[in-house]
Amino acid sequence: MANLKEIRNRISSVSSTMQITSAMKMVSAAKLKKAQDAITAMRPYAEKLTELLQNVSATLEGNAGGVYTEQREVNKVLLVAISSNRGLCGAFNTNVMKQVHARTEFYANKQVDVLAIGKKSNDILSKSHTVVSNESAIYDDLSFNNVAAIAEDVMKKFVLGDYDRVELIYNHFKNAATQIIKTEQFLPLAPIEGGEVVSSDYLFEPSKEEIILSLIPKALKTQMYKAIRDSFASEHGARMTAMHKATDNATDLRDQLKLTYNKARQAAITNEILEIVGGAEALNS
Repeated sequence: MANLKEIRNRISSVSSTMQITSAMKMVSAAKLKKAQDAITAMRPYAEKLTELLQNVSATLEGNAGGVYTEQREVNKVLLVAISSNRGLCGAFNTNVMKQVHARTEFYANKQVDVLAIGKKSNDILSKSHTVVSNESAIYDDLSFNNVAAIAEDVMKKFVLGDYDRVELIYNHFKNAATQIIKTEQFLPLAPIEGGEVVSSDYLFEPSKEEIILSLIPKALKTQMYKAIRDSFASEHGARMTAMHKATDNATDLRDQLKLTYNKARQAAITNEILEIVGGAEALNS
């Protein structure tokens, strides 16, 4: 059994750690509220824009949707791995890495590159994948304009034929305790699911083709911004949950150490009493 001084030092160390994890939990909880409000407010707009674009695109003939809807044989793939800049958020970043590896295996014998959004994805994936760009600084000022610049660069590479398919891999925010890993097709523009077109009596001015060509770039930028916002909210939810569990574990460990300390102290006192009694008996004999 460890001596009393060692146990006291461990209790002090665990208590300090518990204070840190508790503080990190409260900070993440405060940041989560703002991030959650942002993604909750944005989702209806982004989903409705995508729905409108898919419905109108489905009514056009041929490749009227432009270069962003062009379906090609997939030989070169770009995976946009959206992670965080910091750790201590449970399996948040690990799940992204696992999904990137899974998609890489899915596209076996094809060129697969990675665009890292987040320091963690860059640090880990650069050891096993070709990371063409690291956009970790985006979290310093997470705005639509900054994300749009990244989206425009990706769209340009697709148009030039550098890549035949682009996919977004990120954590979808469900609630503070639950994040769902998602793989979302970014380019070419995905056709409407199920092939069903919602008929609406719309009057288009100017033509459908012109509207589509102006809407597609905006919709793609919005899609990437939504994915990063989704991941940002998920990060704070995951960190808050992880720090909550860490604080609970630290509390349990501190209580166990205090119990061990009390037992060791009681044993030491008992031994001292026995030594005194033994010494007294020796003097009397």
